[in-house]
Amino acid sequence: MSAMRIFLKIVFISASFAAFSAKASDGLTIKEITENGSLNGSVPRGLKFSPDGARVTFLKSSDEDARVLDLWEYNLAEKKAQLLVKASDITGGEEELSEEERGRRERMRITNLGIVDFSWSREGDKLLFPLGGDLYEYSLNDRKTNRLTNNPEYELDSRFSPNGNYVSYIENDNIHVVDVKTKSHKTLTMSNSPTIKNGVAEFIAMEEMDRDTGYWWSNDEKYIAYIQFDEKNIDERGRYEIVRDGFNVLRERYPRAGSKNVTVKLGILELSSGETKWVDLGDEEDVYLPRVKWVPDSSGVFFQKENRGQTKLELIFADANTASTRSVIMETSDTWINLNHGLTFLKNGYEFLWQSERSGFSHIYHYKNDGSLINQLTDGDWVVNGSIAANEEKGEVYFIGNATDYLERHLYSVPLNSNKEKKPKKISKRAGWHTVSIAGGGQSYIDNFSNPETPPQVSIHNMDGSRLMWIEENQLKQGHPYYAYKQSHIYPEFGVIENNDGDELHYQMYKPANMEKGKKYPVIFALYGGPGSQLVRKSWGNLLHQVWAQDGYVVFTLDNRGTSNKGTKFAGAVYRHMGKYEVEDQVAGAEYLKTLDFIDMENVGVQGHSYGGYMVLMSMFTAPNVFKAGVSGAPVTDWRLYDTHYTERFLGHTEGGKDVYDKSSVFPYVEGLKGKLLVLHGMADDNVLFNHTSMLLDEMQQKAIQFDFMAYPGQTHRLGSDRMRRRHVYETMKRYFDDHLK
Repeated sequence: MSAMRIFLKIVFISASFAAFSAKASDGLTIKEITENGSLNGSVPRGLKFSPDGARVTFLKSSDEDARVLDLWEYNLAEKKAQLLVKASDITGGEEELSEEERGRRERMRITNLGIVDFSWSREGDKLLFPLGGDLYEYSLNDRKTNRLTNNPEYELDSRFSPNGNYVSYIENDNIHVVDVKTKSHKTLTMSNSPTIKNGVAEFIAMEEMDRDTGYWWSNDEKYIAYIQFDEKNIDERGRYEIVRDGFNVLRERYPRAGSKNVTVKLGILELSSGETKWVDLGDEEDVYLPRVKWVPDSSGVFFQKENRGQTKLELIFADANTASTRSVIMETSDTWINLNHGLTFLKNGYEFLWQSERSGFSHIYHYKNDGSLINQLTDGDWVVNGSIAANEEKGEVYFIGNATDYLERHLYSVPLNSNKEKKPKKISKRAGWHTVSIAGGGQSYIDNFSNPETPPQVSIHNMDGSRLMWIEENQLKQGHPYYAYKQSHIYPEFGVIENNDGDELHYQMYKPANMEKGKKYPVIFALYGGPGSQLVRKSWGNLLHQVWAQDGYVVFTLDNRGTSNKGTKFAGAVYRHMGKYEVEDQVAGAEYLKTLDFIDMENVGVQGHSYGGYMVLMSMFTAPNVFKAGVSGAPVTDWRLYDTHYTERFLGHTEGGKDVYDKSSVFPYVEGLKGKLLVLHGMADDNVLFNHTSMLLDEMQQKAIQFDFMAYPGQTHRLGSDRMRRRHVYETMKRYFDDHLK
């Protein structure tokens, strides 16, 4: 339930799956939005600039199978896109994932097959990608694909070394390299225990810290910094995956809140000698290492060390030759510290930019590498919440933030010598939601943009915001898969209300089309509500919500206290008491709806998944007079069952907070249920384990409380891994609301 990737977790309120219907239609149906292709149009993903900025490479769904991704390029000089590698030409259309790779993709929210990742060589003449468990190299010069490995074991986390002399990868939980010229293989690390893993990202790192790797090359290729972790202290338990015709028992080590974590070490391996020097991490063993980054001159690494309570985050330098350390920055918080990727080196590592929430809002600070502050670049009651890059020649710093509108995300710039700039220069032009990737040196950027009127569009821009060219215009015109439904499309309304404490709460609302005067309409609250999320935003809408609204529902979404991008006070309201203030704010939303003459307050439903599923339960149990029907997907029911890093960030350790954990669980409140409740859960969920729901089922059965339940054999946390099953999920939800709200 990582805050860094939370929008990929909220499957039920995602609009990423839809289907093409060639004929004109009066409106959308669930069948139409779940079968075959994507009504959103052609949306490339994984976009990367080549090292020289002359090309943009990306992944795009195959025409034969939308689940399979092929490798494409857009040549800026020629202004055209072309297919480079068709995945099925290599795999023959069949691809079997190893158990380890399947789990890794689950952590990384990768649902596709084919080419799901790739990296550039330094010279920009080759591309490396994994496929079917082996590694392949594509040469732009001769337009050929070469196979680099052919092993029975699955290779993971591969990349070119910085100068392109090696290809590195993980196999059997150790780091391996291939010499590009000689094709010779070398194993760099060896584990003497099955619980010790080298260069691998541990479960917590991938799931909660947005760190998908466990090793990092120095720029001169002399060293590799890597994390070694030992999971022997974590209880190994069996987890059942119930599938169509049986079940699998997987032995795994899941670090539940209050239990032991892996022990971590940071090593610096010298390639020539094979020797590893271990970095002194201090006396406290129970720590997290969320970030590691080499200084550009390869003199050492900056790494971040976070305490178990996540109230302290220390930036530390470790020397490449000696592994000796010095502390650079210490951040502290009375609640918790949010991780980010805001460390950006300047002047070859003698200075750097750092992102911090110490003012109560996330802003950029400029430091010397000894930790002395040069200046604070940005300030104000808004946040920096995305990419940070610098053009040192121009003296400009670029970043993503919401300085001009909470509902929008834009690219901004400030001079490097700024002093607490509260009104940065907005570079991106169009109102809406921008996701930006900046070319090295800050010469141009890729913009992935949408707003409520515009499905996702991808373009390349100069740093003044002017558009150079389209990669995918995806214009909503004749021929676009959504064009047939354009006339019936409902645009959301946005607004702000206040809760009882005077906090501003943003909402969005879809109203049914052609509303009749005097008629009252049922409402579905579509929520998530958990830390790290922002659902109310001016981006391309939610096609499932479109179906609901076009069928006569008011669809209401509100960002309650605890959600992101409004500062630490707003988010920190949920600290050590989850499920209370979030529901209070949703109820405040219901009180606002009472003032509208078209709302049927006798028929209000609520739907959510994951943390949203937890919110549905807490809403139905603690505000039963507001919510008549609820659909809860894969809910957390007792936070003692969820993982350490996520849970303890907000509730603290279980040893010091039995009362805190009890109050934040759903179980003290189950007898408050008055309305109709449907619970959905995948029976192979390794994130919010099925135990959460089985405990709820047992508790309610013991109390003779009636409810409804739908299990999905073989399905993970995302549910709906295939089109027909996704249709079943959506139609089950829709039928439940129709039965009880209409």
